Amino acid sequence: MKRPREPDLELRGKLIRSLGAFREMLPGSFVERKRACGRPNCHCADGKRLHSQFQISVLIDGKPKALNIPVDLDEKVRQKIEMRQRFHAAAATICGVNLKRFLKEKEERQA
Repeated sequence: MKRPREPDLELRGKLIRSLGAFREMLPGSFVERKRACGRPNCHCADGKRLHSQFQISVLIDGKPKALNIPVDLDEKVRQKIEMRQRFHAAAATICGVNLKRFLKEKEERQA
């Protein structure tokens, strides 16, 4: 006999199966700053067309640190940090499904 379709369980299963994709995630926040390099003949010397500097702001041993990111890695690092945000959203959804199922089971036991 085939079980009735349970969308919550299907969603939970899909999210759990996708967790392997998060193995490359990075902690912290991605920061882009604009700055002048200090060379007098550079285009940034006028203060208008500044250079981009990329950093990750993270806690290391409980202390905030800013780690510089090379320009050629900025998009890759940005995606890995966004991955962590998607991971937290997936975890919240899984917990919500589990809580809903627990409350339903609890209610059925009390009835």
